[in-house]
Amino acid sequence: MLERIANAARACGRAPDDVALLAVSKTFDADAVLELAGSGQRDFGENYLQEALAKRTEVGDRRPLQSSGRSQADGGGPLVWHFIGPIQSNKTRPIAESFDWVHCIDRDKVARRLSEQRPDALAPLQVCIQVDVSGEATKSGCDPEEALALARVIVGLPRLRLRGLMAIPAPTDDPVAQRAQFARVRTVFERLQAEGLAVDTLSMGMSADLEAAIAEGATIVRVGTALFGARPPRVPGD
Repeated sequence: MLERIANAARACGRAPDDVALLAVSKTFDADAVLELAGSGQRDFGENYLQEALAKRTEVGDRRPLQSSGRSQADGGGPLVWHFIGPIQSNKTRPIAESFDWVHCIDRDKVARRLSEQRPDALAPLQVCIQVDVSGEATKSGCDPEEALALARVIVGLPRLRLRGLMAIPAPTDDPVAQRAQFARVRTVFERLQAEGLAVDTLSMGMSADLEAAIAEGATIVRVGTALFGARPPRVPGD
């Protein structure tokens, strides 16, 4: 997968290191996370809160850190946990307390609650605004025209750090259509930059369309099935 990302970056004149891999481990168990962590992967994305909290605890228990902060199991540093699923406002506290990144802020109420509930002892929560460039009723995300106003709210909140945008465009096998959707996200991103906001992250692209996303400036691609294989059935509860 890293080679595929590197090839996609080089094909559009970008450096491979410009694009980070986020392993989407939702519905996969702690064994799968630990196996990939043993190969050097550090960033993991989760959609379902209760599943994620239990998994993170199990992974932590089975992957003890030495006093130097390096894992005895694989010689690497601590894992970085990203929440990438829809956020219900009544579930913001455990997200604020347990994750390093949140990719899916789409309204100011959620942003304010995450900031208020982020423990002072932790570093600011790294966040992205989710934008809906496809107009799908079933998808989360704010309207692209509302992203700037939401960004201005977030930059004023003390326990959050705005990093950029996230998007999940409508699936299509047409590479031209894929790029067109990702280009709309990039346009919103560039608008934020033009307004003086210090954003540096475009979280977009998955297993089926990451080449198109990278061509349009993705800095994080979120990959699940291409890394882990077919997803097991989800256990209800979140």
